[in-house]
Formats: sequence, C-alpha cells, structure tokens
Amino acid sequence: MTTKTSGTASTRPLDGRVAVVTGASSGIGEASAEHLASLGAKVAVLARRAERLDDLVARIGKNGGTAVAIAVDVTDAAAVRAAADRVETELGGADLLFNNAGVMLPAPIEELRADQWQQQIDLNISGLMNVIGAFTPQLVRAGAERGVADLINTSSSAARNLYPTFAVYAGTKAFVSHLSKHLRMELGPKNVRVSAIEPGIVGTELQDHVTDPGALAWLEGAKETIDWLIPDDIARTVGFIASLPLRVNLPQVFVMPTAQPS
Repeated sequence: MTTKTSGTASTRPLDGRVAVVTGASSGIGEASAEHLASLGAKVAVLARRAERLDDLVARIGKNGGTAVAIAVDVTDAAAVRAAADRVETELGGADLLFNNAGVMLPAPIEELRADQWQQQIDLNISGLMNVIGAFTPQLVRAGAERGVADLINTSSSAARNLYPTFAVYAGTKAFVSHLSKHLRMELGPKNVRVSAIEPGIVGTELQDHVTDPGALAWLEGAKETIDWLIPDDIARTVGFIASLPLRVNLPQVFVMPTAQPS
C-alpha cells in the first residue's frame, strides 16, 4: 500500500488521479469536473447531452486539464458498464467517482404523478446504483494499488429535512445518504472513502424541471430571502473531500446556504 498523501502543499493535490463525474453536462457536475481537472485529475465526464460534454472537455483542455467525454444515460446499466470499460481503457481506471446525476420533480402526493415518481426513482436510485455497480471494481482496485479511492454521492438536505411536496425526491435522497453509510462500512477497509454530500438549495437546472405551481412558488419565495448556493460551492467541497489526507474520510457533508434555516 502506498504511503503517498493527498492534500499537501501542492496546488494540484489530485495529480495522477482519475475522476469520473456523472451529470456533468450542467450545474454541479459541470462545475465539479472543471474543478477536479484544475486540481490535477484526469476527468471522464458522463451525461446524456454530448454537445455540452464536448464543450466542457474543450474548456478543460484549454485550461491545461485532461478530460474525456462519454455520452451515456445512467439509467441504462449496459451503457454505464460500457462507459466504465472506456474509462479503464483510456484513462487506466477511476479512483474518484462523483456520482451526481439526478432529477428533482416535487408535486403533491395526491396528484398521483406516477410518471414523475418513476423518473426520480429511475435516475436518483437506479441510475446511481448502475454507476456504483460499474465503477466499484475500479475503485476497489485503486484502493489496493494506490492506497486511496473516493466514492462521493450527491444526496440533498431533503434527505434529513422536510420540504412541502418534495416527498418522493426526499425519499430518493434519503436512500442515497443511508446507502452511503453502508457502503462506507463495506468499502472503507478497502481504502475506498465514501461520502454523501447533502446540499441545501443550489441554483442549477434542477429548478427548471419543476412543473408543480406550488413548488415553483415556494422556490421563488426562497430565492427572495436566501442567497442560494452556486454549483462551484459544491465543486469545491468535492475537491476538498478528495484532497484530504488518506486517513481522513468525511462520511456526510451537510452544505447549506447561510440564510436557509433547514
């Protein structure tokens, strides 16, 4: 096992590491891919929108980083496994996975929006598991060979707090947080650090997908009273977690706007 540490005085603490970021075509994923590349990691960016990924890869390259675009729908398990094979072949395997793809579709439960329930379950739970299943072998191998690997899952403050009409979304994120605790127990002894990031309100495209008038009104009201987080805030949190000394694991990171009470 290597004794190399991360988080030293180097300005590029992730030199030599290979990061995979899902949901990388916008928002938190896009910002995190750019930030991890700036810290020295080679980055594989995964999302459905190929053009946006190509633009992101070009931007990372222009700034001196290395990135590979892989257009994939994480709800397609076979496609995700093929993406993992590409990361193995082209970058040598991942030792940092930021499992970030997700969707938020709040609505009153009495409206019986089963289509939206299923969409959130498919992406936030099944898609998350597809990615974990495809990349965990690479993380475990990296933990054995390099002495460290990171699995960072995007959860939400909704995993622990109550928001009106967000029941199904909150349930999917509670799954992410609880799953992360169990995976830490399994993978920690294999030098794979597991973390769940639980952000409060972050200004991203998630809000653009909301269709319920009540939820939209609640979000608009929150925008008037709270200075929302921005994607770069979470990107820097991801970079901080991955750059810590190898002995340090932050299992849950609760990141809130200063003025958001819960």
